[in-house]
Amino acid sequence: MKRKELLLGDEAFALGAINAGMSGAYAYPGTPSTEILEFIQHHPLTSERGIHSHWSSNEKTAVEEALGMSYCGKRSIACMKHVGMNVAADPFVNSGMTGANGGLIVVAADDPSMHSSQNEQDSRFYGEFALLPVLEPSDQQEAYDMADYGFELSEKYRIPVLLRFVTRLSHSRAVVETETEPKAENELHYPAEPRQWVLMPGVSRERYKKLLKDYVEFEKAAETSSYNIYKEGKDKRVGIITNGIAYNYVKEAFGGDVPFSLLKISQYPLPGKKIEKLFDECDSIIVVEEGQPFIERQLRGKLDRNGKIYGKLSGQLPMSGELNPDIVREAFACICEEKGIENPVREKREIRAASQITKPRPPALCQGCGHRDVYAALNGVLEEYAAPKVFGDIGCYTLGFLSPFNAIDTCVDMGASITMAKGAADAGQFPAVAIIGDSTFTHSGMTGLLDAINEDSNITVIISDNLTTGMTGGQDSQGTGKLEDICIGLGAPKDHVRTIESLPRNVEEMKKLFREEIEHKGLSVIISRRECIQTARRKKS
Repeated sequence: MKRKELLLGDEAFALGAINAGMSGAYAYPGTPSTEILEFIQHHPLTSERGIHSHWSSNEKTAVEEALGMSYCGKRSIACMKHVGMNVAADPFVNSGMTGANGGLIVVAADDPSMHSSQNEQDSRFYGEFALLPVLEPSDQQEAYDMADYGFELSEKYRIPVLLRFVTRLSHSRAVVETETEPKAENELHYPAEPRQWVLMPGVSRERYKKLLKDYVEFEKAAETSSYNIYKEGKDKRVGIITNGIAYNYVKEAFGGDVPFSLLKISQYPLPGKKIEKLFDECDSIIVVEEGQPFIERQLRGKLDRNGKIYGKLSGQLPMSGELNPDIVREAFACICEEKGIENPVREKREIRAASQITKPRPPALCQGCGHRDVYAALNGVLEEYAAPKVFGDIGCYTLGFLSPFNAIDTCVDMGASITMAKGAADAGQFPAVAIIGDSTFTHSGMTGLLDAINEDSNITVIISDNLTTGMTGGQDSQGTGKLEDICIGLGAPKDHVRTIESLPRNVEEMKKLFREEIEHKGLSVIISRRECIQTARRKKS
């Protein structure tokens, strides 16, 4: 039996994984991937079956935990945003060497245009780097279907599978046809070749040869995949290669009737034979892909014949930002004009975007947010020094960079505040202040703090604790109620691990505390605590 449901792309995949007999989901929250685990947490079958659905400390631990479940023969997923792949890279790349037992899908949700991210990196490169199969849905139905397909692919080849989302697919809704009878979970069973899971050099050399051999099979699977669709067009003067969500932009640009031959790619490695067929049949090729020119770079030099490839590298499509139907229309108009072809794209519709009719407003910390009081107190103290530097981190409190606070000088990646402050202090910087959130601290700040502890670095670390992972919607924070014990347990001096409630009435007391600990010659940790105003409101209601 089937039924139709209106789902986000994230939700479609999550439901597909549940219905495919998944036993465990592991993740660290990050836009645009957060809704995957949230959907799983609230689904009735999760509690009925006891499906694991707790947040992990970071993306690395999520992949390792999912890999452990796979080792025991059960189906699991690990989910993160694209920059989380950098944190998870060690176990992810090595999982190609260990292989999988139960089906394992690693989901990376990319963020073209950097709506809420530090960069626009393209996770497909991780799949190629690790020599693993990659799936990339083009719509919500494929997102749902690829969950079961991905588990089957993983178990067939005994290898993890990477599934790539992008923001527009993750956060848009469509009607999805779903199964009403979920598959049973796998029974507990162990690898037939347990030796392969111990990556000693002698084993790794054997496994790498096996992985290279299997990669040929992954290429064959991509050639026959129902997700890699070749559509022969009436007009062979231009051929189109497109991927995932960009396939929809191409269809919309032509009003649904694409006259040119087209190859839609949603499973990697690239289907070489299908690509060669398109090159042989068409005078020129345009590569329309969301993200970096991953496909286009592989084609150039390999199949580039007389400069016949158009795309991002040739300037017809922008190298940065999201694509959309209008950008695709302009690219085809340019190519058709150059080649003397009547432009078949549908005329651009005149639609006034929200940005044209509303006044833009920069993001800001919520009224009543404890981070505001931290910055008010910190700025009041630091103005007493000639050249203070505040090293920031990833979270709501990063908004302290903006007016009216203008309070932080750096923000690079998760956990970098403490280590950068330490490095600056090593260079002679004083004062060197690090500000980090509670969830980011347990994600990747603890190891940096240990470095500072071991050298008694002359830095002041402020952990602005709002008792949740606030930036992504209020998920559980792993350090709630434990931060003081963690810091002291790591070895921070007990007399200089201090706690204060970050409230407007306490600003003067906070100033006094900040001043004292900045003047302390050595490491200080200040935990400023106040519950996130948004989660507090939700609890009250």
